[in-house]
Amino acid sequence: MRSHYSSDINEKLIDQPVEICGWVHRRRDHGGVIFLDIRDRSGLVQLIYEPQNQNVFTLADHVRHEYVIKAKGIVKARPEGQENPNLASGKIEIVGHKLEIISHAKPIPFQIDEHQHVGEDVRLKFRYIDLRRPEIQQRLIQRARISQFIRRFLDEQGFLDIETPFLTKATPEGARDYLVPSRNHHGKFYALPQSPQLFKQILMVSGFDRYYQIVKCFRDEDLRADRQPEFTQVDIEASFINEAQLMSIVENMIHSLFKHTINVDLPQKFPIMSYAEAMDKYGSDKPDLRIPLYFVDVKEIMKNEEFKVFSAPANDNNSRVIAMRLAQGNNKLTRKMLDDYTKFVGIYGAKGLAYVKVNNKAQGKEGLQSPIVKNLSEQALDKVLATTGAEDGDIIFFGAGRTNIVNDSMGALRVKIGEDLQLHTKEWAPLWVIDFPMFEEADDRLYALHHPFTAPKVDSCETLISNPTQALSRAYDMVINGYEVGGGSIRIHDQKMQQTVFSLLGISEQEAKEKFGFLLDALQYGAPIHGGIAFGLDRLTMLITHTTNIRDVIAFPKTQTASCLMTEAPTEVSKEQLYELAIQTVIHEKPHSIEKPKYQTL
Repeated sequence: MRSHYSSDINEKLIDQPVEICGWVHRRRDHGGVIFLDIRDRSGLVQLIYEPQNQNVFTLADHVRHEYVIKAKGIVKARPEGQENPNLASGKIEIVGHKLEIISHAKPIPFQIDEHQHVGEDVRLKFRYIDLRRPEIQQRLIQRARISQFIRRFLDEQGFLDIETPFLTKATPEGARDYLVPSRNHHGKFYALPQSPQLFKQILMVSGFDRYYQIVKCFRDEDLRADRQPEFTQVDIEASFINEAQLMSIVENMIHSLFKHTINVDLPQKFPIMSYAEAMDKYGSDKPDLRIPLYFVDVKEIMKNEEFKVFSAPANDNNSRVIAMRLAQGNNKLTRKMLDDYTKFVGIYGAKGLAYVKVNNKAQGKEGLQSPIVKNLSEQALDKVLATTGAEDGDIIFFGAGRTNIVNDSMGALRVKIGEDLQLHTKEWAPLWVIDFPMFEEADDRLYALHHPFTAPKVDSCETLISNPTQALSRAYDMVINGYEVGGGSIRIHDQKMQQTVFSLLGISEQEAKEKFGFLLDALQYGAPIHGGIAFGLDRLTMLITHTTNIRDVIAFPKTQTASCLMTEAPTEVSKEQLYELAIQTVIHEKPHSIEKPKYQTL
């Protein structure tokens, strides 16, 4: 039906006939000549219809925005001065001599113009219109190229694309499962997989030593801009491999992917940072290293101060006191911005935001400006200035309190200041974060920081049992620009160690057998050392296409309430369907609190 896409038509085709199909992007009538900009997924091309061919001209005169048409014509060079350098077809136009209206279109709810702001609720309700936007189409085209490249790369590295089940057993991994009732087994349910974790480990036990899959996963959890209830994962697992080898393979994959898709040269070797250093300096296990701000520990300096806001947490093992220097902050931040930042850290549980303006360091305490200066000794202030390297014109921010609150609030403030003041020193900053704690402690029990199948860095089960809170895991996360794009680990391949980890997590033998018995059984029949990693394809595409919302790179995304505005899913089902499934719906109030699960996600 078509001979060319719009972007294929150029000056090499001048005086040749072409046939195109697409949507009418714009229509203009200039002095008796009708111009139609025709849009397809590749771009735009300009058609012109002149009154000499009266029948076709009359038909063109009836065409309106978003009509679907088929047109034939002869390619001609545009008159000098009328070229459009922004279009691949900008040096030519098509003089039309045939026209067919394939489909009429009602006036659309919003214009397909990248410069027009349209509310996301409208865009998602009319997603089929929104998907016609060139910028949205280019993101999805880029996503397809990313998937294609990853498949080709992994194929060449000897990985096998193997599918794993969608209807499987509920094995909690942190978020709630999406459950699917069984019609043939009344009262029983399948679960949609949160990840193929256990199946890919069993594939390693089965001898398929290199596996990958680009696969849908499902988590019934609260959503954010970079989360969806269903998401796509690049899942990778390999046998007879250690951390360094697997990290090298996937680092090469990401390096090659960025070069291939957007011609970006990432560092040949990504820097490696321990979890402890990341939390200590940046308050986050996924730090954005483009921002030249970092924490300085001032806990020792504040221990003997009378100012309880600082001295109390300085003397508490579960708290910290940090300072963060913003060079020349006096010239960059207004009083309103400082007030706004105080409100901002409150979102993360901080009771306030203390800061000191360094007006004249040579004047000592007199050269500092802040409500808290009078509460601190000159000796402490001098040490803070020296420790942070502060100079005249700087602002020093302080975080004091429970460690998790300081990390969350000041880590978020660091990112916000970096974005507000455009402090980024480079466009891309990838790194590896390693040496995560094996467990975190809360509510007088242990939780897996990654997931309970991650191997600990210990020489025996007895060593792990003797001091579990000090054990590190063989886990590794890839971070780019403050986003965790991939997370993985070397897995536990010994049944005794796996049972030990379950026991430390408070999972009884009976519960372990019920939830993970098939894995424990498999580990008894010769399991290789193995490990893997999973990349979020949506998040990776979001970064590569320079957007900040994964809904921009998913064809039919859900809202933050996990609903589809276009199809109006989820919906109620008929009583007949419920009867067949032997289930009934019950309306109840949401419980005030839900117990934190024992299993954490990768």
